Amino acid sequence: MSLSYADVGEILKMIDSSSCAEVVLELDGIKMIVRRGEQGSSVPVVSAISNSDQPDFGTPTGNGVASHIPSPFANKPDVGNVVAGDGDVVRSPMVGTFYSKPSPEEPPFVAVGRNVKKGDTLCLIEVMKLFTTVECTADGTVETIFVEDGALVEFDQPLFLIA
Repeated sequence: MSLSYADVGEILKMIDSSSCAEVVLELDGIKMIVRRGEQGSSVPVVSAISNSDQPDFGTPTGNGVASHIPSPFANKPDVGNVVAGDGDVVRSPMVGTFYSKPSPEEPPFVAVGRNVKKGDTLCLIEVMKLFTTVECTADGTVETIFVEDGALVEFDQPLFLIA
């Protein structure tokens, strides 16, 4: 059995609606650990890493948690200054990896200052080798790109500001 990005999204919704502080899910060599974030929403700490490819996160502490697990969202840009009147904020439809270009050797889909139309491709979000195209929701100019290429993103995290 394999998980689709829709399955992962449903699992995260169920965890968000529960009172669980941490959930560990293992299926067919895939391990997903989800811990409740500081604002009460679920944040995947290790998402879909096969047991054979699992990185070394340091020495476990007395409570069984590694002492220096890197947070995938620690470098998330500050989006606190974005208000509804600033323009249209395009948000991530799922948890996954943000890609600004179709392949490493090609140019990015968009850049700051570029004019875009509704339906234009802005980026790709990858979850377990499945890629989802994120399209522009309004005509305008790309004012801000909140995420760096290859960064992990959360569900509903702001990705672009279109003004």
